[in-house]
Amino acid sequence: MDPQTLTHLQTGYDRVAEEYVRRIFNELEHKPLDRQLLDRFASAVRALGPACDLGCGPGHVARYLHRQGLPVCGVDLSPEMVAQARQLTPGIEFYQGNMLALEVEAESWGGIACFYSIIHIPRDEVVTALQEMKRVLRPGGLLLLAFHSGQETIHLEDFWGQPVSMDTFFFEPAEMEGYLQAAGFQLEETVTRPPYEGVEYPSKRAYIFARRP
Repeated sequence: MDPQTLTHLQTGYDRVAEEYVRRIFNELEHKPLDRQLLDRFASAVRALGPACDLGCGPGHVARYLHRQGLPVCGVDLSPEMVAQARQLTPGIEFYQGNMLALEVEAESWGGIACFYSIIHIPRDEVVTALQEMKRVLRPGGLLLLAFHSGQETIHLEDFWGQPVSMDTFFFEPAEMEGYLQAAGFQLEETVTRPPYEGVEYPSKRAYIFARRP
């Protein structure tokens, strides 16, 4: 990702961080399938080592996993999001990072939950991002990837009243499965669902469990 695009993405999320907390932080209360999948992830990863909520935003997924007894940290590109996460859940370590170049040693984590953060990675860099996730996962480590299902690209210049410049990429499940295989992951299961009406953006959702060999 070129430096200007990266800066725009970081700045955009910095600007909406407080509003993001207000709108999104408690969303899992209204998403039973997401909770079910995160429960499954936590159960599978607990014996493998600590997990990371990658692209954590204000840390609501990390907080949920922590409450399931899973040691977890959170990483986000936006320092303002990281600040919100630290304030909301001080018992978890949150820090700034770029999923394309994580400042983390190889084989550090037993699992990665990546909920709706791969959606800002251009198609020609998705495999690179997934290879970086594979690098920091331990052998047998589990990835749970969530994204908007489709083919469109949405360019935002206004995000909840704040001026931004960022792209959101939708992916067909089969397309993302191909990227995961190209990055060296073993596919385990793909789950899809319609949007939860009145709770979230009205797009189809996809979730893929994939494992580092």
